[in-house]
Amino acid sequence: MQNQHDGCCKNTERQHEGCCNGEGHHHEGCNKEHHHEHGCGHRHGRGGGGRRQRFFGHGELRLVILDILTRDASHGYELIKAIETLTQGNYTPSPGVIYPTLDFLQDQQLIVISEEEGGRKQITITAQGQQWLEENREHLELIHERVKARCVGFELRKNPQMKRALENFKAVLDLRVNHGDISDAQIKKIIGIIDRAALDIAQLD
Repeated sequence: MQNQHDGCCKNTERQHEGCCNGEGHHHEGCNKEHHHEHGCGHRHGRGGGGRRQRFFGHGELRLVILDILTRDASHGYELIKAIETLTQGNYTPSPGVIYPTLDFLQDQQLIVISEEEGGRKQITITAQGQQWLEENREHLELIHERVKARCVGFELRKNPQMKRALENFKAVLDLRVNHGDISDAQIKKIIGIIDRAALDIAQLD
């Protein structure tokens, strides 16, 4: 029998809905966490204007959780702290994100949740979860690379002068490209300026 998720797995034999590229059947409980699993770049409960870059796309938090569980059996709070550490404090998932995701993973038999003395629930990855994680190892590596890049971006934006320079660059680019008559030759010139600036920054000592 095939398990099909659609969103982050590449394996066409076992595709889980919400995490692979194939088409799958719908699982109860999946849709209720669909709109909350994306990790945006801010601490839980702290708002703020403007667009935020996401740390995790739909379904990707499941891979991250499974990867954490391969290093140790864990609890919900410990998973939240591990993800906060992974993103260098720039994203802290809320219980409303973590627990529906854990329910989904348990429904798919990718984890086991058992009750300990005192009522705490221990979360352990299953053999099936380890296999699915291994099938998506390449995707997981891409997630980690993107998280590192996002963290660098957030650190840069903490510098007031860097933030001002970036905002100024975006405003000028938007004004020239989107709100004025611009020729192909001018676009080519702008691209050249951006490429040269990127090269200059890359070559800094």
